[in-house]
Amino acid sequence: MEPRFDLMANPLGAKIAKRIYNVALAITDSSLPRSTQDLVMLRASQINGCGFCVDYHTKDATAAGEDAVRLHLVAAWRESTVFTDAERAALALTEEGTRIADAHPGVSDETWAKAREHYDDDQIAALLSLIAMINANNRLNVMIHNPGGAYQPGQFADMAN
Repeated sequence: MEPRFDLMANPLGAKIAKRIYNVALAITDSSLPRSTQDLVMLRASQINGCGFCVDYHTKDATAAGEDAVRLHLVAAWRESTVFTDAERAALALTEEGTRIADAHPGVSDETWAKAREHYDDDQIAALLSLIAMINANNRLNVMIHNPGGAYQPGQFADMAN
């Protein structure tokens, strides 16, 4: 599969991608645990069928020391014993926030309450923003047919600022 469009080769596309990356840096620098961020990005990317993002976030999580078993079980997190209650709350919020377009009723009060049990205001702001941003990134990459497989951890580090 070849991408339909090289966003980074287009001046406006590159400018937008850089802004998106800088939003991601603000989230990365938040107090939301990095492992939770990785799990959330991977799960939303799986739901949205974004091969590029699944590749990207699996490799970055691995490079950051995430356990392979946990990465393999993200798609079946409800039937797995390797996630904390806080991670489960974040994954539930991710799924409900991602599936809005699938006629899902949105984020349930129960899921919201569970997330608020585990995350303070700064962390919930980061988590909500992360879910919104990964969904935007997934959609962008799916629309242009950006394939998975070639990502190298840290390859976008020079995009900052």
